Amino acid sequence: MAATDPLPEPDRLDGAPHPRETPVLFGHAAQEAAFLQAHATGRLHHAWMITGPKGVGKATLAWRMARFLLATPDDDGGMFSAPAPTSMDIPPENPVARRLRQLAEPRNYLLRRGPNDKETALSQVISVDEVRKMKSFFTLSAADGGRRTAIIDSLDEMNTASANALLKLLEEPPANVTLLLIAHQPARLLPTIRSRCRELRLSPLGAQDLGDALTQAGGEVAPEDRSALAELSAGSVGEAFRLTNLDGLKLYAALVRLFSTLPRMDRPQALQLAELSAGRGQAETFDLLVTLVDLFLARLARHGATGQPVSEAAPKESALLARLAPHPVAARAWADLARTLSSRARRGKAVNLDPAALLMDILLKVDETAGTLA
Repeated sequence: MAATDPLPEPDRLDGAPHPRETPVLFGHAAQEAAFLQAHATGRLHHAWMITGPKGVGKATLAWRMARFLLATPDDDGGMFSAPAPTSMDIPPENPVARRLRQLAEPRNYLLRRGPNDKETALSQVISVDEVRKMKSFFTLSAADGGRRTAIIDSLDEMNTASANALLKLLEEPPANVTLLLIAHQPARLLPTIRSRCRELRLSPLGAQDLGDALTQAGGEVAPEDRSALAELSAGSVGEAFRLTNLDGLKLYAALVRLFSTLPRMDRPQALQLAELSAGRGQAETFDLLVTLVDLFLARLARHGATGQPVSEAAPKESALLARLAPHPVAARAWADLARTLSSRARRGKAVNLDPAALLMDILLKVDETAGTLA
């Protein structure tokens, strides 16, 4: 699939550069070092599974690995061979780097969701036919007889048939091919797929790395907001990008102010907040507000269960969490409510309920639980 296809790229975040266009990977030096060591010692596994939460840089690392492998000459073991590379950086003007950015590198295959049968929208899954196309690609000889790579983004979007087809490829890997597989929830994958890959697990980013990665992606975040953004995004650049684009920090602060009026919630204030999700074109705001309510409840439950202070994501949040969740009993109540409201929001959205009314209902349920605990 070319970058000029009319359908959106399924692995691109709206408004942000694609991972293949991202030059620097922040916060994962140890994982890069492990890959470089394997390369230097000649123990390069044929399949690398890059795991971790969404938005922490897994696809960026996969593209860096592919760029490095295809642009770095193989060591012939001779007396005058070059020293082992100590960095995966490849200059952007390198021909391989340029071709990869343009999706024109003949030695790399990108496996991702393609068009549906009518070619009117993207398929919801990576089909078995897409996997077969990749397998056919490997039957062709490489242009220079050298290494080839494939990026699979992501394993989570495969159905049973496509996963089984991939498994057969992993069991009998083609020569000189390195598979780079991205997985957000590896525990849900076939154990036989996981056992045939070497895993590189990426952790959530800290505030500094997250802010730097967000700036590189074109987002703007004030230095004083980095800690709050890291808290609310759980160290995910993708989620942080969404939060900055939709004024997520301001919305969360508004929720904290509203919940500070519990157990007798300020109804006019709640209505004003719910109305932000009303009207056409506000679906993203509604989704974010539901996410932020769920996040607040999760932080409440965690505080009540552990009793440990949290890093504030909004002014006066710590005192509010301590007041609303002072003990494990309250923690269980808030956790139960979070599960109920999550299911309620999905059902309401599925049947096209009015977003403002649905969000107001969610806020009233929070008020009801606070009153019961009080």
